[in-house]
Amino acid sequence: MTQFDLPLDRLRDYRSASVEPEDFDAFWAETLGEARAHELDARFEPVPTGLSSVEVFDVTFAGFDGQPVKGWFVLPDGTTAPLPVVVEFIGYGGGRGLPHTHLLWASAGFAHFVMDTRGQGSGWATGDTPDPVGSGPAFPGFMTRGVEDPYTYYYRRVFTDAVRAVEAARSHPLVDASRTAVTGVSQGGGITIAVAGLVGDLVAVAPDVPFLCDFPRATTITDRTPYREIGNYLKTHRGRADRVRATLAYFDGVHFAARATAPALFSTALEDLTCPPSTVFAAFNAYAEEEKTIEVYEFNDHEGGEAFQQAAQLRWLPGRLRG
Repeated sequence: MTQFDLPLDRLRDYRSASVEPEDFDAFWAETLGEARAHELDARFEPVPTGLSSVEVFDVTFAGFDGQPVKGWFVLPDGTTAPLPVVVEFIGYGGGRGLPHTHLLWASAGFAHFVMDTRGQGSGWATGDTPDPVGSGPAFPGFMTRGVEDPYTYYYRRVFTDAVRAVEAARSHPLVDASRTAVTGVSQGGGITIAVAGLVGDLVAVAPDVPFLCDFPRATTITDRTPYREIGNYLKTHRGRADRVRATLAYFDGVHFAARATAPALFSTALEDLTCPPSTVFAAFNAYAEEEKTIEVYEFNDHEGGEAFQQAAQLRWLPGRLRG
């Protein structure tokens, strides 16, 4: 594969054509207000794992509409005083998986909260959270579930779960709620950007090759899934494109980025056909906080920087979390 998107100098100035809905803030205030009408009811149950360096807890908390969402909470062994916390969101099709796969941030000395993604967890890592909300006809996958109305769209539930996950993580007595970071890869990166726009007191944001950004360009520049699910839906449901675009505008990372106030470390890959670099730069360039940087991997596809990006995060994040 070779680079297919805009040249890097143009990417650094690129702006999305996504039009922000006039009631964007009101929509999300209403959505989160409805969720917060339910008790958070965050429960942390110790889990035996055979690991000696960490303590692991099986988490359940109330997400969208009070529905139960699962997660893992991982602490360095012997923690007795509150720690900064890293809240992580998972890539498309995956779930929280097994706890021994989530050791990085506890090994770095932080509390680590991993949110399961409702309805997912059968593609590459197991999940334990159902999505009990139905929707109209959808193309196989998650991108078109309820996509003709922002109130029924699947990611309204996911983004709400994610905000509540931050609240659940902060509720634990061994978490310093004033030092909270969010991170994730691909779909997890897109959720990270949404949370950055909806939670105003984070100290760091680290979206890695983020998905769910710049829908107008993403749905037309690549034919790779998951974005292609939207095109396949509209291929069948002719004449509904405007309605679908209007819904997606409420969930576009570009608009959440414009509200973000925490320092950010992004990443993108210039051969990424899943999350094209222009869509990532659209969110990065819209990101409101001036303290931001982006790692660019010139010859990588959607795997991006992988361990190299984790190393970059390990250099960058502790300074923000520890002050």
